[in-house]
Amino acid sequence: MGTISGRLIKGSAWLSAARAVVNALSVLSTVLLARLLVPADFGVVSLATTMLMIMTSVTELSLSSALIRHSAPSRSHFDAAWTLNALRGLVLGGLFAAAGGLAANLYDDPRLLGVMVALGFSVFLSGLTNPRSIMLQRDLIFWQEFVLNVSQKLAGVLVSIAIAYYYRSYWALVIGTLVTQATNVIVSYTILPFRPRISFQHLKELLSFSVWLTAGQIVNTLNWRFDYLLLGKGLGMVALGHYSVGGNLAQIPTRETTAPLTKVIFPGFASIQGDRPRLASAYQRAQSLVTALALPAGIGAALIADPLIRLTMGEKWAPVIFVIQVLASVFALQTLGSLSEPLGMANGETRLLFVRNLQMLVIRMPLIVAGMLLGGLKGVVVARVISGVVSIFFAMRLVRRWTGLDLREQLAANIRALASVAVMAAGVVLASPYLTHKADPASLAIKIAAIVLLAALIYCGTTLLLWILMNKPSGPEREVQHLIGRLRAKRKAA
Repeated sequence: MGTISGRLIKGSAWLSAARAVVNALSVLSTVLLARLLVPADFGVVSLATTMLMIMTSVTELSLSSALIRHSAPSRSHFDAAWTLNALRGLVLGGLFAAAGGLAANLYDDPRLLGVMVALGFSVFLSGLTNPRSIMLQRDLIFWQEFVLNVSQKLAGVLVSIAIAYYYRSYWALVIGTLVTQATNVIVSYTILPFRPRISFQHLKELLSFSVWLTAGQIVNTLNWRFDYLLLGKGLGMVALGHYSVGGNLAQIPTRETTAPLTKVIFPGFASIQGDRPRLASAYQRAQSLVTALALPAGIGAALIADPLIRLTMGEKWAPVIFVIQVLASVFALQTLGSLSEPLGMANGETRLLFVRNLQMLVIRMPLIVAGMLLGGLKGVVVARVISGVVSIFFAMRLVRRWTGLDLREQLAANIRALASVAVMAAGVVLASPYLTHKADPASLAIKIAAIVLLAALIYCGTTLLLWILMNKPSGPEREVQHLIGRLRAKRKAA
């Protein structure tokens, strides 16, 4: 277990830095673009992106996961992966561009044609990415991935903001995507030189692992993007713009807090897949750490959503406040079962992951339709809450199957985080009447700072108190204690 813990900490260091920078750039980009563009601009690009995501998931080969799980991938494996990805990008990009006219007629929006042609080219570019770059993740070498992630995000953000400033056009979002993808391709070969060759070896070997994973991704993409297609047709581009921007902002705190850990967990789990007791222990420790970080981040985002949106994006984006408040909370809770995905992949149980995703699709689609018909945008958000809670129990059932940990044991490992975040939310709500309610920028900024400080003090204090009262059991607190001890030792040695 010490090995897994060490990998998580060491592997997370560079990724934490990368995600912090990317997160800051994402928020900055969203805020500035929201001020320069209108909700309908985000809506049309979000609709095209949704169709692209569905189309790419149908043809996703999941070769990266197959290479990570392979014990000793050779040069010919990488050549085969590059060949398959390049052919897929060429065919898929052409088909998506050709479908632009049909989509424009279906949604009665001629802008979709140009957007889909441009995004089709981005798909072609994505197929040319260096397949060897996945070995950085497999071997837990992350400084180069820091360069890759930050450079492509920075390039895309700068171009998007520049175009939006000068032209006030939705093309800022589209061209930013193209620049991001082109930068990804260039930098991937710069940090890890590789000259690909066309090869069709190992096709069966690579695809045999990926088939159920690909099927699961198709269903999972429909799960998460079906509502975008529905809103674009049923409620229009403005509502879709509010929904897409709100949803993206709502997931940033949870996603960015946990991404550095979850990215190294898959190879960590894969290295001990044959030792069930050790795998169960590793899962508990990793999951409790993820939950301890994600819950306060997600709930905290919900608590500051109102003043933050009014301060940074203006009153025209006020409808996204409800979206962020609700979805940020449910995203945070869903981290209770979020590690079931890397756990299942490490065990080679991709078929069961597909079944889980299919079950959720069957549950989620009618809920979304009913929510839109009964309550419009707010009805869709409520439907996502219901389906999100159900998905937690589905994920925890799979964890029990693979580790032997029952639901009670899984919840017990996260009980301090759950209790502390509940106390945190209650404390902030009770204190809200005493905080300023003025709408000027200075007052809003002060209110945000006060909420963040109060929430942090309550959460950390409650967590520490519960840990002490429970006789300092193993968990995130112990990991932090050990980390501080190691840092002190290194400082003394220096």
